[in-house]
Formats: sequence, C-alpha cells, structure tokens
Amino acid sequence: MFLDQVDITVASGRGGDGAIHFLREKFVPRGGPDGGNGGRGGHVILEVSATLNTLTAFRHRSAYRGLNGERGGRSDRTGKNADDLRLSVPPGTLIRDAVTGELLGDLTEAGMRLRVCRGGRGGRGNARFANSRNQAPRMAEHGEPGEERRLRLELRLIADLGIIGVPNAGKSTLLAALTNARPKIADYPFTTLQPNLGVANLDDETAVVLADIPGLLEGAHRGAGLGATFLRHIQRTRALIHLVDGLADDPIADFSQVNAELALFDTRLKSRPQVVAINKVDQPQVIARLADLEARFQQLGVRPLRISALARTGTRDLLRAGVQAMLRAAPDPEPEQVPVYRPDEQATAFSIQPEGARTWRLSGKAIERAAAMTYWEYDEAVRRFQRILERLGVDVALRQAGARQGDVVRIGEYEFEWQD
Repeated sequence: MFLDQVDITVASGRGGDGAIHFLREKFVPRGGPDGGNGGRGGHVILEVSATLNTLTAFRHRSAYRGLNGERGGRSDRTGKNADDLRLSVPPGTLIRDAVTGELLGDLTEAGMRLRVCRGGRGGRGNARFANSRNQAPRMAEHGEPGEERRLRLELRLIADLGIIGVPNAGKSTLLAALTNARPKIADYPFTTLQPNLGVANLDDETAVVLADIPGLLEGAHRGAGLGATFLRHIQRTRALIHLVDGLADDPIADFSQVNAELALFDTRLKSRPQVVAINKVDQPQVIARLADLEARFQQLGVRPLRISALARTGTRDLLRAGVQAMLRAAPDPEPEQVPVYRPDEQATAFSIQPEGARTWRLSGKAIERAAAMTYWEYDEAVRRFQRILERLGVDVALRQAGARQGDVVRIGEYEFEWQD
C-alpha cells in the first residue's frame, strides 16, 4: 500500500534525575555534596534516507518515544545522555504540526535532518546548588520532561518531469517506454493507483527523473478519485508532459479539464511548463481525426506532438521537448523556507482557572516543567519552587484572581496549599 500522508505521535526522552548525595569517606567526617547531574533525554530526529520512496514504514506504528537520560551518581558523576531516536523518511517529505498545521520542515535531500522534539535536560545534582551561604544543600532537580507532539508527514515525490492526463491515457506505458520502470499496465482506467518513478537517459550527460501521476478526474482538487493525493506530487515537478488520449470521446475537453483541476488545486501550477502529446497515433481511428485535433489544439495556442507510447513512436522527441521545457523552468518550483528549530517564545506564559470551591488550576509550560523537576520530599527544593513562582508573578496573579490563604493550587499532577 502506498502512503503519501500519515500522522504520528513522537515524544523525546526525559532527562535523568540529579542526585542528592554527600561525600562519605573514612577520615572525612563532614564531606560536602557530591551528587551529579542527570543525563539528557534523547531527541527525536527525522532524517532523509535515499533508499526510501514511501511512508509505508509508518503504517503499522504511529507512536514513537525517545529514551530517558540516566540518573546522576555520587562523586559528581553525570548520568549518560540517551541516544537520539532517529526516524527515516523519504526525500520530499513535509513535516507539519498536526494540531496547528504549522510547517516545521521540508526534507528534500538525502542526509537532511530535522529535530522535532528536544530531549529533556538532565536535572542538576545537589553539588550544583552549593554556595557560601548553603554549603550542604539537600535539594536537586528531577530530569526535565521531554516534549511530545503530533506530526503530519506528507510525501511529495521529487521529479524533473511529471506525466499527467486523464485515466487510461497511456502514462504508465510512456514511463515504461522511456525508462526501466515497470509500472502496472492494463486497458482499464485507474490501473495506476500510486505514482511511479523512473529515470530516463536523454544522452550520456543528461538523465531526468519522471513521475507517472495517476489519472485525474473532474473534482480532483477536492479529492475525487484520490485526486488531491496525486496533485500534491505534481507540485514538486519542474515541468509536465500532458498526455492526451487520442481515442477519447473529446480529447480537447479532457485536456482542459486536467488543466482546470491543476489551477484549482494550486494556482502556481498554471505557469508550470507543459509539453502536450497526442498518444495512440498508431491507431487508425486516431490517424483519421489527427488533423482536426491538431487544428483545435492550435486554436488554444498549443502545438501537440504525435506519439505512440505502445509502439514507442516519437517518445524520444517527446522526452527531448520535456527536458527543454524543464530547463526553461525555475529551478525551484515551490521553495518553502522553514526554520530548523523554533524555540517557544511563550514558554513563561501561564493561566489561572478556578476548579471548584477554593481550588485553582495553574497552567503554563515553564511552571509545569519546574513542578515536574522539583523534589517535593525536600523542603529546600519546595522553597526554591516557590521562588520560581514569585519570579514569574504567579503569587500576584493568584491574589488578583481571588485566591485566599489555604486554597488548593494544582499544577499538572501536583497540588499544594497556597500561603499568601
């Protein structure tokens, strides 16, 4: 099964916990703090593999989680960083946030990488909190939680020339005639249910990648006949070979319909160079109407080529014309500038919502992260968390919202009694 779009859930690893430990050695009765830091959690990275051409690997598994960092140890030993989770995708994969629709990356070349979830920072051990005023701190940090997000992977095949036309126009036969590709060929519509790629050699120095795009029906831009799925791949091509079925009832109407669907799906496709060819000229019915068809095309400003993909007549001239059209086209028909990584500019924002009588829900990325990293069983760690809330202005906001002494405040899975 060919997949060109799939949703997956990815989560990076949590950082390792920082250690609370004090030096214990013979003849050292009051050793200082020596708890080490935790290791970093594993990032989630998408990487382009040149050997892939579909997203089928994600068909049976939709959730991926990175490894956690190791806990810090005594004697200032830092926990080991977790290995990154690397997921391989084919060239031409767009990565979007499935919730917001934001474009996160456009991976077009082998070896390109995109970090989609950052691994959690390792928690600091108590040795990092020692200072002249507190030489024996009994506090440390849990590892920072990893990130989790829902991604939409969208594949757009990368080809120099796209072969388009209505169903049964002979696109797969033409691809087989020009390349070593062996697509399924039969005398009924929609034989091709997925795009096929092939490499054609025009001469010793010129090789081009061709994509056989499955036939387009009226309404394809709205998804009819999987049209929207197929149209996405045309956005990557530099030029188009528009194959017209010479045996069709009205080849001119078919030609106009396909172009209309291209324009309705993406207005930029209207300016994509096209080479038009009338196929099946080896058939007597086509020969009889050929002069009339060419005259009608010329009224549209189009000079079609004559070919027979089955008999391989005129196919090399068509390929040569396609390459010339490709060279006249812009090198990047659809440039997409995206950031490799964008930090959260609203990390310190928070919100306060009432939850029943004298109970409040405090939400915010930085606050929830600080709560998850706090050792609640140690008083010093709790006091440090309270100072963080004060710096963020949470105490003032709670007071303004109507919180009173003794109210319950919930942050994530934690709750405490608020003291004004």
